[in-house]
Amino acid sequence: MAKVQYYGTGRRKKAIARVRLVPGTGDVKINNRTIDEFFNYETLKVKVKEPLVITDTLDKYDVIVNVNGGGYTGQAGAIRLGISRALLKADAELRGVLKKAGMLTRDPRMTERKKYGLKKARRAPQFSKR
Repeated sequence: MAKVQYYGTGRRKKAIARVRLVPGTGDVKINNRTIDEFFNYETLKVKVKEPLVITDTLDKYDVIVNVNGGGYTGQAGAIRLGISRALLKADAELRGVLKKAGMLTRDPRMTERKKYGLKKARRAPQFSKR
């Protein structure tokens, strides 16, 4: 018998997360590591589990994530969006709850490009009168 799986992709900044939801006990694996091993900060762990907590499906699914690119904050945001999208495929009734909480919106903020003549995107060289 084929196992039921739900997929979702999440992106934030340079991070891309491929999320797989499998019926289970609520185990979260990120790049073959537990969530406690992967994220050092409690706020990021809460952020990742937020869609599951809001929809009350924390103990219904095992979450298997493959994430790369970006930093840990961007990766946490990407995982959150991926989990939300996968939950939608699992149960379309959850759309209202997730949308109201702002879980289905992709954060469009990206780093601004560096311009010539400047040191960074907006930082100008130090001015000196002589």
